[in-house]
Amino acid sequence: MDEKREIRNTAYQVQVTGESEEKRTVEGYAILFNTPSDGLYFEEVIERGALDGVLEKSDVFALLNHSQSRGILARSNNGSGSLSLKVDEKGLKYRFEAPKTALGDELLENIRRGEISASSFSFDVEKDTWEKKNDGTWKRTVSKIGNLYDVSPVYNAAYSKTSVYMRGKEIAEEELRKKATIPEEYYQNIEKSLNI
Repeated sequence: MDEKREIRNTAYQVQVTGESEEKRTVEGYAILFNTPSDGLYFEEVIERGALDGVLEKSDVFALLNHSQSRGILARSNNGSGSLSLKVDEKGLKYRFEAPKTALGDELLENIRRGEISASSFSFDVEKDTWEKKNDGTWKRTVSKIGNLYDVSPVYNAAYSKTSVYMRGKEIAEEELRKKATIPEEYYQNIEKSLNI
């Protein structure tokens, strides 16, 4: 996996919709704008506008648990494929017809049973800012996503809350150190306690 590629979960239910008994339309929100992240050791917010121009240049896949090894559920193919991606006021909504394959059937059965209830997305960041809050925790604001790789219904919402490209935070910390009169050992102890 690309060193800068990150994965996040979205606390918004993925569901099966449709008119007939053979419902195969899957939809959910992969990204929620201006909603604080959950499960990271810092707060993260993706700003509205962070996807401007991204979907037009991205070939996004719908995967189960971010795994392409078992096959794909759908593909955007830069807007002309089986995966529909739409940015609205809330965030990035995805929609596709589950394929009539073993993977598609597994997805539908597990959504209906409640085994799959969350969505996730894989991306990299073009522009972000890090700031240290008054309570000592960090906040990351993503103002521009570089690439969107996939949207994924996931079995376990805690599955992918890892893998953060930390260069921006390192730069922000260095700037704070230059301004502060606090000894370097203080920051080293905090980093050790956070395991970063």
